[in-house]
Amino acid sequence: AVVSTQSTGGAREGYSWTDVKPRDLLEMATFSGLWKLAVPNLKYGVSEAARSIAWPLQLRELQRFIPSLALGDIVNSKIAGVRAQAIAPSGSLVDDFQFDETCPGMLHVRNAPSPAATSSLAIADHIVNRATTVFK
Repeated sequence: AVVSTQSTGGAREGYSWTDVKPRDLLEMATFSGLWKLAVPNLKYGVSEAARSIAWPLQLRELQRFIPSLALGDIVNSKIAGVRAQAIAPSGSLVDDFQFDETCPGMLHVRNAPSPAATSSLAIADHIVNRATTVFK
């Protein structure tokens, strides 16, 4: 399963609290790996969500690193980034690319763990080698 790590977690491609897609939400809610990840990390997840809603809470967290920061220094850009993260059925985060070769003549590369990894020439070489084997 792939879960959006944006504020709501209510849509794979959601960029705000109002972006909720019932089908995505249902699929996430019925995936046991998500529950195995979420339950032990519930306190942290709730605090992250609270900070995304309540700016004074976010300010307090930021002031740990920049004590002189004031509420007026924070600007809401009205946009959010979404970083999809694959979760294993065990509840662990998948740390690397996953290759799916179940469909003949196709090679799916899933779970790009970082923007840097997607532009890595070494990974491109690995994918080309894998594709060469799949497309013989």
